[in-house]
Amino acid sequence: MTETAKLSLHVPEPAVRPGGQPDFSNVKIPKAGSVPRPEVDAAPEDMRELAYSIIRVLNRSGEAVGPWAGSLTDEEALAGLRDMMRLRAFDARMVMAQRQGKTSFYMQHLGEEAVSTAFRKALVKGDMNFPTYRQAGLLIAGGFPMVEMMNQIYSNELDPLKGRQLPVLYSSKEHGFFTISGNLATQYVQAVGWAMASAIKGDTKIAAAWIGDGSTAESDFHSALVFASTYKAPVILNIVNNQWAISTFQGIARGGSGTFAARGLGFGIPALRVDGNDYLAVHAVAKWAAERARKNLGPTLVEYVTYRAGAHSTSDDPSAYRPKTESEAWPLGDPILRLKNHLIQRGVWSDDRHKQAEAEITDEVIQAQKQAEAHGTLHAGGGPSVRDIFEGVYAEMPPHIRRQRQKAGY
Repeated sequence: MTETAKLSLHVPEPAVRPGGQPDFSNVKIPKAGSVPRPEVDAAPEDMRELAYSIIRVLNRSGEAVGPWAGSLTDEEALAGLRDMMRLRAFDARMVMAQRQGKTSFYMQHLGEEAVSTAFRKALVKGDMNFPTYRQAGLLIAGGFPMVEMMNQIYSNELDPLKGRQLPVLYSSKEHGFFTISGNLATQYVQAVGWAMASAIKGDTKIAAAWIGDGSTAESDFHSALVFASTYKAPVILNIVNNQWAISTFQGIARGGSGTFAARGLGFGIPALRVDGNDYLAVHAVAKWAAERARKNLGPTLVEYVTYRAGAHSTSDDPSAYRPKTESEAWPLGDPILRLKNHLIQRGVWSDDRHKQAEAEITDEVIQAQKQAEAHGTLHAGGGPSVRDIFEGVYAEMPPHIRRQRQKAGY
């Protein structure tokens, strides 16, 4: 009788641990401009290869090449560069404020600025984002006042959410930014439901769902794909693959699917991977997916291949789980530097103008910070009062009921 071999459990391991030499040799990067751009009404089965490649526009020389190039004018690209610079400066000031004890918590976007700022430019007023905590660029690129974002971070007397949310969990219906949930995967289901409701009403607005690589392991992610594919909801399903969850590398959540985008294929959803550090590529793909949704062609799943250069949050020490120099070895570079070099190559920007813009933007952020810090906390205890918490949650009590309760001694 043949002895049966013992079973063993497979646990994915990152290629390199702290103290080791960073290695991204497993990241296959195609030549810029080499990935085809299908027609917006192409069948999902005819573009399967896009779930395994990476759409890139900017080459090593800073040139925009290939079929995905040309979705932005030079003026629009310059505005995008400023949006990314503004987000990075905002981050720097808020991280410093947290270190100074002015706020309890902050999460920065370092290295991921192109994803949200470029995507926002493909949407129109009335579209709704269901973001995670690293998409503040949707607000900044949409013209949302930075001082209002800071008011919430500081939970001061002008906090628009009156202390009901953690710092960085913003909300603005007017700017298409659905309030962020700390249970991140829930945003996916809500985005699909909102998109379905828009279609049922015969509206023209689309939704965008956002999730990180780690949260794709949650059941809500898969539930959302079921409903989006079945009812062809007008939604863009975004996965920001920044290589690390809180402290777990992306291979744990990805499992054996090869890529996160490939998970959409089993649901019959068009799935694309894009260079998340290439502003032009992100915008082109977002515009393509938005057009598909608006034409009643259903959902698109987009994986943004990027890298979280900073800590997960101000409560995190990434040196405990990844090499300190790993961000420097990331092969897709810095999104701001890449777009800057492209605009210089185009002859519409220069190093001197870039330095001047950095100074102007830093001053803009500092002035907003001064305004926010000029206001005290919601009340002496440092948080929301009982009135603040319940205001806007329950309906106003009718006057006759209030009088009856007062008469009864309540």
